Amino acid sequence: MSVEGSESAPVVNKNKRHRKEKRTFAVLWKIDQFKPEDNKAGPFTEESSFATLFPKYREKYLREVWSAVTQALDTHGISCTLDLIHGSMSVRTTRKTYDPYIILKARDMIKLLARGVAIGQAVKIMSDDIACDIIKIGNVVRNKERFIKRRQRIIGPDGSTLKAIELLTQCYVLVQGNTVSVMGPYKGLKEVRRIVLDCMKNIHPIYRIKELMIKRELAKDPQLATESWDRFLPKFRKRHLKTSEKTAKKNERIQEKDESRKAAGLPTVEEAKKEKKEKKVYTPFPPPQQPRKVDLQLESGEYFLKAHEKEARENRKRKEKVRYQFKTSRHQQLTHFLQQEEVTAERRAKRAEVYVAPEEEAAPTIDEKRKRKRDRTQEQSVDQDTEGHDEKSKKKKKKKRADDEDS
Repeated sequence: MSVEGSESAPVVNKNKRHRKEKRTFAVLWKIDQFKPEDNKAGPFTEESSFATLFPKYREKYLREVWSAVTQALDTHGISCTLDLIHGSMSVRTTRKTYDPYIILKARDMIKLLARGVAIGQAVKIMSDDIACDIIKIGNVVRNKERFIKRRQRIIGPDGSTLKAIELLTQCYVLVQGNTVSVMGPYKGLKEVRRIVLDCMKNIHPIYRIKELMIKRELAKDPQLATESWDRFLPKFRKRHLKTSEKTAKKNERIQEKDESRKAAGLPTVEEAKKEKKEKKVYTPFPPPQQPRKVDLQLESGEYFLKAHEKEARENRKRKEKVRYQFKTSRHQQLTHFLQQEEVTAERRAKRAEVYVAPEEEAAPTIDEKRKRKRDRTQEQSVDQDTEGHDEKSKKKKKKKRADDEDS
């Protein structure tokens, strides 16, 4: 019987008999819920409290939902007060509080309520796996118009960019005034902060979103878990580089060129430059000073010309230049020059017409005035004579007509 029992019992190594079973990564990092029985020390000896101010426009909403806030905090043994006179919210521990960290969660909750987060979303901060981050963006950009444009860039057209950020980071994001309120896991908070601050520094969120999407797909492949993902991620280069960065890029290009020239059996770039340069003969005397523009004008006599003379000289040079520009026969050059001269003469004549004085009538002399008066009186007398003669002839005709009728 003893032999059979010894055969059935498993053989255990004496060195490993007190060792515990190995736990997996998920079990090791599992966060257990803190319960009242875990607080073996009893109620806290000191009271902890936090207060935060809220803007005037949030007063109406906070009054409506304050009963829900009180109910959510009472389950954790936290009391809260709403001060409408000073515009503040405060939370403090009580004798019923058992979790020492829950007061910090309550502080984050009233901060989120003050920044415009709805009560249904703000209550989620009380759970252990969710944290919050309030990113200040007001002091990143000085120009107000630029600040508004970049803040709108975080939201995107119809909120599409904000929705993409929320889906990729598993966070709730609210852009309000000079701050961005974020709620979610710690890893997601870090990514959102990076995206928001980069956007305010003029790096578009789409670049970071593309990077997160690629990382998400790479994480699904177990073969790439131990490898570096740098070769898969996109590299975005700024347009404006520093002087040191430009020099580094230039040196890289020269190095690549030298390697390719060595492979082809050619000398390097520096060696080729040295070969091209010819050694100059050394002279202890400096080169002669070049004449200035004024000196050249003095030599040619142009310096002493008047303004209109200089203009005429330039026009002459221009015409000569036009004359020599044509590579055709001399006859065509001459005809073009004559046509140009005719056109200029016509334009000059048209411009001169404005300055031609109109013909004015001279005032009549005394003799001319007397002659006009004499002529006028003669014309009047002739008219009167003709009128009298006409009347006499009319009377004779009437009398004759009457005599004829009587007979």
